[in-house]
Amino acid sequence: MTDNVATTFFKEITYDWRLKLNINISTIITDNIAELLVKILEFTERRHQILTHNIEAVATPGFVPADLDVVEFAELITEAVSEHIRSKRLLLRDSKHIKFGPDGSFETIPIVDDYAKWLFEKDTEKYLKLQIDKLSENLINKRTAAELLESKKR
Repeated sequence: MTDNVATTFFKEITYDWRLKLNINISTIITDNIAELLVKILEFTERRHQILTHNIEAVATPGFVPADLDVVEFAELITEAVSEHIRSKRLLLRDSKHIKFGPDGSFETIPIVDDYAKWLFEKDTEKYLKLQIDKLSENLINKRTAAELLESKKR
C-alpha cells in the first residue's frame, strides 16, 4: 500500500464523533459512566492523531513511530468502573503515561512503538498494514463509546 492510498483510506474512515452525535459534551456528563465514555472518546481521538501521523511520516528517514499505551488506559478505566460499582464515585488515578487533572482534563504521553519502529526500518508495507490495523481497532473503540454515550442520552 502506498503512502497516498493509506492516507486516503484514513481520511475516509475518520469522522468527528461530536458532529456525528450532534451533542454538547458538557451538557451530557451527568454521571460517572458518561464521564468515562467521554474520556474514551478523547483518548481514541488523540490516538487517531498519533497513528495518522505515523502513516504520514512513512517517507521520513529516521522517523520513530509512537502510540498511546492502550493497555495502561484500559486498566485505568477498568479500575474506575470497579470503583464506581463499589462506591458510586469516580476515582481516576494517574499512571506513567496518563495524568488526570482536577477539572476533568487528562494528559496522555505517547510512547515509542518498538515493533512499529522495527517494521518501519525493515518492511514499509507491513508497517503501513500495522498502522491501518491499529487505526481500525481504534475506530471501533471510538464508535462503541460514542454509541454507548448516545444511548445514555435516551
